[in-house]
Amino acid sequence: MKNHIETNEMQSIDLPDDEVYDDYSDDDLFKISSWGADLSFRELINRYDDNELIKPELQRNYVWDKSEASRFIDSILLGLPVPSVFLAKTKDEKLLIIDGYQRIMSVRDYVKGKFSKDNSVFKLSRTEKIHEKWRNKAFLELEEELQRKIRNTTIHAIVFTQQHPTNEDTSLFQIFERINSNGRTLLPQEIRNCVYQGPINSLLFDLNNNEKWRKLWGNSRPEERMRDMEYILRFFALSELISNPITTNKISLKKYLNKYMGTHNNESEIKGLRNRFNSAIEFVHENFGINAFQNISSLNDRIHNIQYTQQFSPTIFDSLLISVDKFLSKGSNLPTENKFELEKKRISCLKHQEYINAISKETMKISNIQNRVQIMYRFLFEQDF
Repeated sequence: MKNHIETNEMQSIDLPDDEVYDDYSDDDLFKISSWGADLSFRELINRYDDNELIKPELQRNYVWDKSEASRFIDSILLGLPVPSVFLAKTKDEKLLIIDGYQRIMSVRDYVKGKFSKDNSVFKLSRTEKIHEKWRNKAFLELEEELQRKIRNTTIHAIVFTQQHPTNEDTSLFQIFERINSNGRTLLPQEIRNCVYQGPINSLLFDLNNNEKWRKLWGNSRPEERMRDMEYILRFFALSELISNPITTNKISLKKYLNKYMGTHNNESEIKGLRNRFNSAIEFVHENFGINAFQNISSLNDRIHNIQYTQQFSPTIFDSLLISVDKFLSKGSNLPTENKFELEKKRISCLKHQEYINAISKETMKISNIQNRVQIMYRFLFEQDF
């Protein structure tokens, strides 16, 4: 059975069961050091401005409205307890905000005098919920004693660092996945976007704006929740799996993509990855058209009567794009034929029972990943993979 998943832009994805229910329990036993630290808002603001306290890339915009931020500032001025924040120490000795970004930014905005959400002057709300002594006042309008109180107020931070495994941030991914203070369950690529900041994450953002990829995906605007970015990562990761098979029988896609992104997060690989994706997408768009990653809803032998489904198929996507990538990497010459002939070969592949099984059953089984790519490659290019 497959699950049709709607994206925020109403893109529909024909997602196999073993990808929908891919909630792996990591076999690694983490060795994590954690400690408490009381940090003043003065220190937190300075660290943030010095790029030593990092906001998660996931939170591109400040989301609290001015009344929410004002209530938090009011609590500080009243001397009420402030909830703890959760920080992760990164490999380069910086601190990544896992939980508490809205609180920290509210105080920073107030001290700086500008509200991030709309760049307006930040004065506390006029509402009666705010103490009359500082209601509707900007930071610089407060008495100096109150300004010092805000800056010197400490907030308890729980800081952790992963000691084992040493080569990946798997515990950080798990923690992001389990902490949900803002009421929205994070999707895997949203979490990776926080955990694996660096060259490969920037590359995924860049490639996701490829005009022809957007047409093949089916929406001109990148998805807010990054499902489209995850498929670009999937292409790279499963391509490597095809070239360098692993001994296990089946993979957790979520875990495999995590490890790939962590392992390849270095500048030296970026140019090659960029060229591979752009070249393969160019070929697919040129030779198969915008329905390339969709299945067929009719098995009519007359290709002109073929009806395509409206769903993006992940398994057709990876088998087709990886096949094209492998073909281009060989520097092979394409037989002289027009787009109609290549699409006809793709349709024939989609009707092939062994291929149907490989794209619909146990899709993260290594043998099925290999089979669907090899079968597609043979149908398209009439040669062995």
